[in-house]
Amino acid sequence: MPVRLVLFDALHTLLTPRLPIYLQYAHTFEPFLGSLDPATLKTSFKSALKQLQAEKPVYESGAREWWAEVIRRTAVGAGADPPTVDRSLPQIVPRLLHRFASREGYMLFPDTLPARAFPVILLSAPRSPPTLRRVSPIVKSLRAAGVFTGVISNTDTRMRAVLDDLDATRHLNIVLLSEEEGIEKPAPEIFLRACTRIGLRPAEALHVGDELKADYYGAQASGLAALLLRRPGAEGEGEMKDADENLSAVEIVSGLADVVDWVHRRNASL
Repeated sequence: MPVRLVLFDALHTLLTPRLPIYLQYAHTFEPFLGSLDPATLKTSFKSALKQLQAEKPVYESGAREWWAEVIRRTAVGAGADPPTVDRSLPQIVPRLLHRFASREGYMLFPDTLPARAFPVILLSAPRSPPTLRRVSPIVKSLRAAGVFTGVISNTDTRMRAVLDDLDATRHLNIVLLSEEEGIEKPAPEIFLRACTRIGLRPAEALHVGDELKADYYGAQASGLAALLLRRPGAEGEGEMKDADENLSAVEIVSGLADVVDWVHRRNASL
């Protein structure tokens, strides 16, 4: 069955922080809390995020309060004075929430907006030779080939503002955010909702993301095809990777251009 819908994770798949998140936190903290060690902040942020994801999944207490607690634990865990942190949170939290709701905090990956031609095959003529056309961005090339595109992200509603500010939303047919849906990957329901809203079966969809459990196995368990994104070098540093993850039977792509090629090969073979 040809692929007619490609769904993407957002963070670390279509877009990435302009600077590492812990450095952006350090810059925002400094006027209120003084200089904090970036390496310690990096570890503290990861720990705080993991704790809140386990304690209050799907932004259980509301996104603002959820992130305020992540920010508080990050600062305290990095050695900031707890009473000073509590006094400063009313100033720090709005600044960080605003920063990560726009292009100030994020940018698209270079391969999301390429300047090269990709061979794409139209679904209306799946056995025809591929047509070479210049496309920008990746999601636009898929839509030009008759393939719907969308985002499924375990994020709060600010991700819509980010996608808008980066001029990505107009190239997408659908955006599902976990805070709005009340459910998050890897739950099958969020993948199935995306397919239903487009009017397609799961077997006609592909999901691409950087998290092995949430994106790859979550999509597969829902009946979708799946690709795990593993960017080489510095671009892949933010990806969600487990130290003991086994990728021996996992289908991996190293960039978004590979996704277009994969869809072309899949649809051309049918």
